[in-house]
Amino acid sequence: MPASAFFPRTAALTAATLLATTAATTVVAPTAHAAEPVAPGAAHKAAYDTLGPQRLTPAQRRTTAAKQAEAARRYEGLRTRGALAGYKVSGGLHQSQKTSYWCGPATLVITQSAHDEVGGRSQQDAATLLRTTTNGTAWYGININVPNPTGYPMADALNHRLPGAGYVPKALPYTPTATDKANFKKHITHNTDNDYAIAGNAWEVPGGPHLVGHPNIEIFHWVSIDGYNTDTAAGQVNYLDPVGGVSTSVISWAGSVPKSAHISSDTLTTIMGGRGYVW
Repeated sequence: MPASAFFPRTAALTAATLLATTAATTVVAPTAHAAEPVAPGAAHKAAYDTLGPQRLTPAQRRTTAAKQAEAARRYEGLRTRGALAGYKVSGGLHQSQKTSYWCGPATLVITQSAHDEVGGRSQQDAATLLRTTTNGTAWYGININVPNPTGYPMADALNHRLPGAGYVPKALPYTPTATDKANFKKHITHNTDNDYAIAGNAWEVPGGPHLVGHPNIEIFHWVSIDGYNTDTAAGQVNYLDPVGGVSTSVISWAGSVPKSAHISSDTLTTIMGGRGYVW
C-alpha cells in the first residue's frame, strides 16, 4: 500500500490491491503478536490492509544480519557509557513536500541529505525515481528503475543514490513487539552514529498514536528519522516531517505540523506498525 500525506480509504484500498503480491515469502504479512498487548488501531489495520505478503532478497537478509549485529554492539556501548549529551543527529536538511502526495519524494531527499549534506534536490526527480503516484509512494510491491530492484522502492532509491549505504527494509507487525521496539532503538543509534537517517513509513489510524500535529484521522506518511536522545538510550528520537511548512491550501491540517519534532521511539515504532522503516 502506498503512503502519502493523506488519502481516503477507498483510494488506499484500490492502490493497495494493485501492489499486492503472491510471491513466495520469507517475510509474512504483518500480524499482531499474541504475547503483546494489541496496539491501538491494530484491529483497523488488520481489517483493511490488502498489501499482502512481502519478501526480502537473499542479499537483503545478509545485509540485515550484518547490520543487526553491528547495531547491537553499538547500542550496548551507548547504554554502558550512559552519555549525557542530549540529542545526536545525522542532520537531514528539511524540505516541505510540494504536493499532498509527495511525502515519499521529500523523505527521500531529506534522508539522502543527512549523509551527503546536499540540500535543495528536486522532489520531482525523486518522485519519478520512486514511481510515486497521486496515491503516494509504495512501501512494497513496486520495482523502480535501478539495477536489481527488490520491490522496496525507498530502500532501492536510497541505495541507488548513496552507493554503499546498505539500506534495508524492516517490516513491522500491526502490533510491534518489545523486540521490535528494542531493535528500532538499536537501528536509529546505528544509523545516526554512521551519519545516516532512517526513512519511516507511518500508518496513523483513528484512535491510535499520531505524529506531532497530525489530526486523528487515517494518514499514510513518510518521514525522515535523523537522530536520538543519548540520555535515554534512544528512548526518544528526532524526525523531520515533510508536511511541516506546507500551505494549508495543499494540506488543510499542515499548519499545526512542525518541520522537526521529538517523539517516543516506542510510539513511533507503533505508528509504523503494519508498514515499517528503511534503515
